Amino acid sequence: MSYLEKVEDVYKEAALNPDKGLCCTTTPIWQLPGLNIPKKMLEMNYGCGSTVHPRDLSNNPTVLYVGIGGGMELLQFSYFTRKKTSVIGVDPVEEMITACRENLIDAEKQNDWFKKDFIKLYKGSALQLPLENESVDVAAQNCLFNIFHEEELIQALKEIYRVLKSHGRLVLSDPICETEMPENLKNDARLRALCLSGALPLKKYLELITSIGFGTIEIRAKRPYRILDPEHYNTYENIYIESVEICAIKDPIPADGPCIFTGRTAIYYGSDELFDDKKGHVLLNNQPLAVCDKTAKVLSNFGRKNIFISESTYFYDGGGCC
Repeated sequence: MSYLEKVEDVYKEAALNPDKGLCCTTTPIWQLPGLNIPKKMLEMNYGCGSTVHPRDLSNNPTVLYVGIGGGMELLQFSYFTRKKTSVIGVDPVEEMITACRENLIDAEKQNDWFKKDFIKLYKGSALQLPLENESVDVAAQNCLFNIFHEEELIQALKEIYRVLKSHGRLVLSDPICETEMPENLKNDARLRALCLSGALPLKKYLELITSIGFGTIEIRAKRPYRILDPEHYNTYENIYIESVEICAIKDPIPADGPCIFTGRTAIYYGSDELFDDKKGHVLLNNQPLAVCDKTAKVLSNFGRKNIFISESTYFYDGGGCC
């Protein structure tokens, strides 16, 4: 049995016997007017963050969600889209699809606005999506890509890139870890399925995403997630894992490299009304401007004492310049 088959067995069991402790989200469950989430759907919330952001869901998008769990995020996406087959779910585990369908029937009973035909479910793999090229506006995955080894992760990213329309968005929530994961943990299929031992360093994760062709990256959140300690895991030291929420936009990569926003801000506080570097970066006096890491480096190289550049906060809310 391959390790991916072992991972699927974990999720088959999780579909048949919901396990509230399988994953643990680092964000509160959306509380929205008229949105009622069935209890079983909540118990099957197998993710490490959230991929549902209203600013991604304007202009009647078609949304793809890969690795459906109990269907909670499918329901949340439907809250914003509200049209037939506007949300597509793909999962390789038949039992998970069956459980999700049952949960969506309950959701229809508990929500006057919701119709189960808002959602189209497919059995399929993230490594070979059953969708046409450039057919979706937004794609999302929550705590799924970390189960893949690097070659498979690259293939999954390529597949998402293929099905996204130009300027489409890939929203990801995954564990990351700056400590080198021991090989014995890295190759443990169950720990990978539990969103633990597949965690990559953030820089490596971003390099893989941009290598596929995504030109703009937004780090929207980074939070503490788990500790793998020697008492409970086969490790000689504590391993600290965080969860990260990222949006990767299918924009062309600029000649000087991708624009990666990690929550850095520039503030000009000199005597002039504004600062203009003549390269497209204009800072108004004492007005904070979100900047990508590339622009932060350019501005810091001016050597001026009246430009402040903040460190990365890893909480980026949009806007700014690159």
